[in-house]
Amino acid sequence: MFRIITLEREYGCGCARIAEALADRLGWKLWDHLLTEEIAKQANVDCGVVEQREEKVDGTFYRLAKTFWRGSYERSMPLTESQTFDADCMVRMMESITARIAAEGNAVVVGRGAPYFLRERNDTFRVFLYAPQPEKIRRLMAAGTRQADAEELVETVDRERMTFIKHYFNADWPTRWLYHLMINTAIGDEKVIRTILNTMRDLEDNPASSPSALRGVALNSSR
Repeated sequence: MFRIITLEREYGCGCARIAEALADRLGWKLWDHLLTEEIAKQANVDCGVVEQREEKVDGTFYRLAKTFWRGSYERSMPLTESQTFDADCMVRMMESITARIAAEGNAVVVGRGAPYFLRERNDTFRVFLYAPQPEKIRRLMAAGTRQADAEELVETVDRERMTFIKHYFNADWPTRWLYHLMINTAIGDEKVIRTILNTMRDLEDNPASSPSALRGVALNSSR
C-alpha cells in the first residue's frame, strides 16, 4: 500500500496548490514549505537562506573557495552559519529528513530530490507534473507575478533543477521511467488530483503493473 506521494514538477505548473489539495483530500501531512522550515530549524539558519539553495548547485566560485578554505590556515577562522550552510549540507539534511518522513508515512512530499531519495521504496507513489509554457506563465501571473518575471522564472528555475539532479543524483531531469505517472496540469487541478488518486488505487489493487524501482542512480553529495 502506498503511504507516500512524491510530486516532482516543472516551475509554474501549479504543483503547490495541487499538493495542498491532495494532502487535504487524503488527510496526509504536506511537506512543501514545511521542508524548508525543518531544514532551516536543523541548520539554525533563516528560511530565506534555505530557499536560496533549494534544488540548486553552488556556483563554481563558491566551490573553489570552499576547497581553498578547507586546505588553508583560514579554516581556523570562525564562519557564520549561513556561510557553512551550503547546497551539499542541505542535500545531506534533506536525505535524513526524507528518511524520517518515509518512516512516518502518510505524507505528500514536494520536490527537493524526494523521488530519488525514496526511489527503492515500494510504498512511494511518484508523480511528475508539467504544463505548456503559456499555461505556466498564466498561472504565475494569476498569482501576481509580472509577465516578464514569469517568463524568466519558467526558463531559469527548471534549468537549475536539471543541474541539481544531474550533479547530486547523476540522472537526467526528469527521469521519466522513475515516475508512476506524468500529468499535464493544463487539464485542471481537480482532474490532476483525481487521476493521481485513481491511478494510485489501481496500482494498489494490481501491484504487478507498477514500474520497477529506480536502480543505479547514486547520490553524490560529496562534490
